[in-house]
Amino acid sequence: MTEADIADLFAGLGPVSVRKMFGGKGIYFNGVIFALELRGELMLKADAESAPDFEAAGCTQWTYTGSRHGKTVAMPYWSVPDGAIDDPEEMAIWARKAYEAGLRAEK
Repeated sequence: MTEADIADLFAGLGPVSVRKMFGGKGIYFNGVIFALELRGELMLKADAESAPDFEAAGCTQWTYTGSRHGKTVAMPYWSVPDGAIDDPEEMAIWARKAYEAGLRAEK
């Protein structure tokens, strides 16, 4: 996904910036990271308040197996709801939820 594609996808939220990180891209709005693009997958930030909404929409949480003890580690990022990628208004709603989770994480 190019930076222009990412900007178009999140246009309903506002102007975003993209920074390379973790072999992928961190996506920021007003200086707050709210999304990642990693290995071709877009993920939105969630927290205890918003994760139930992502789960109810059928999204999956990003997890990985740590090499140290083989434990599964859950990250605060979730897949994008299916319909949001093709619907700018719906994407704006989910992007706003992710941005708000990012704001809460900074406190």
